[in-house]
Amino acid sequence: MGVEHINNLLHLDGAVVTAVSDPVAESRDWAQLAVGLDAPLERFESHHELLASGLCDAVVIASPNHTHHEVLLDVLATPLHVMVEKPLCTTVRHCREAVASAEAYAERWPNRVVWMGLEYRYMAPTQAVLHEVRAGTVGRVRMVAIREHRFPFLVKVGNWNRFTRNTGGTLVEKCCHFFDLMNLIVDRPPVRVMASGAHDVNHLDERYDDETPDILDNAFVIVDYDGGARAMLDLCMFAEASRNEQEISVVGDRGKVEAFVSEGVLRVGRRADGIGRVTDRPVSDPSVRHTGMHHGASYLEHVGFRDAILSGQPPAVTLRDGLMSVALGVAAHRSIDLGRPVDLQEVLQT
Repeated sequence: MGVEHINNLLHLDGAVVTAVSDPVAESRDWAQLAVGLDAPLERFESHHELLASGLCDAVVIASPNHTHHEVLLDVLATPLHVMVEKPLCTTVRHCREAVASAEAYAERWPNRVVWMGLEYRYMAPTQAVLHEVRAGTVGRVRMVAIREHRFPFLVKVGNWNRFTRNTGGTLVEKCCHFFDLMNLIVDRPPVRVMASGAHDVNHLDERYDDETPDILDNAFVIVDYDGGARAMLDLCMFAEASRNEQEISVVGDRGKVEAFVSEGVLRVGRRADGIGRVTDRPVSDPSVRHTGMHHGASYLEHVGFRDAILSGQPPAVTLRDGLMSVALGVAAHRSIDLGRPVDLQEVLQT
């Protein structure tokens, strides 16, 4: 993901990649290859060296999940702008500490931008859904359904993503994106989570120091919201045989909108038009200069980050957004482990 960020920054007007830090030499080599073998790039083994170098105006944290807490707290103690990849941290306690640290330093550096990396917000079909919802097309939102049927987790450096202790669990690592979208669409506080999930297919034949991976590969999660709306996540990570990796459905008292993200299609239906009458239209964003791995969403996220820095405006995606998306994932895992619904306050108070 660090290389993905580099590739996006290389397409961003006014941005120059000046330095990279990574404890793994091979990863530093990949970064140099992405920037260009002849391009100047300072390469540090430690993020402390990078922060002390004076070479950067802004940093992107794209290290393994379980390192986010330490690295982010160190960055926040400097005046550097920062974007931190999802999930914010692997535990709610660490997320709260990060939020508190950012807020404590805000008085010292009021124009410093601290941006939470939740790029799924910026996918063109998702943006189209949000536009229709905000325009009142569906009326009062009552139900949100998000489906991700996809391939298994990719191989990461040192296979750190095979274990819950490093990732926070699949419903934190992978699904914080979708919980963030639910929160954004419903626009009310989440209050309760009920989930069922398991580790049934993927990585069962893998061994790392005699350990078998323990990450879930499928789940259903239901989130109840203040005001009565509810949302559901349908996750399957052994479903490569799918036409759309991601689908989003929002239903209200006036109509329904759907996004078929991989195909780039928005479907709109209004109850007043009668049964089965819907309109499909392709959606894309012509301003995207680099599509990358996320349909151009990471590029647009960096555009927003850059523009906030240059204009002195607050971030569009905050660490509090990151906290809430992680809290829902933690609550979902707790619901699976305990076999009961989990009130969100139960998680937020831990």
